[in-house]
Amino acid sequence: MITLQQDADGFVRMNRHFPGKTPIIILFTDGSTGEYTGARLNGLYDLALATFRAENRLDAKGFSRSPAKTVHATNNVEFVPVTAGMAP
Repeated sequence: MITLQQDADGFVRMNRHFPGKTPIIILFTDGSTGEYTGARLNGLYDLALATFRAENRLDAKGFSRSPAKTVHATNNVEFVPVTAGMAP
């Protein structure tokens, strides 16, 4: 079992996929809790990653096709938006 805590901005820290059948408990900022499967949170992670890549003009694998810069930002997300009462 994995326990995650929602931050004040409505996100949980998740920088990788969890095993699909692993139970995950999220402690929301309003004091409520919710139990979800790893597969459900993996879907939210994939959605957040796709949104991030679209907003930053990256391809499906996370690569930038623009000219290289001297400073490279990470092409991953670490925070996934969640809300209390979302479907399991």
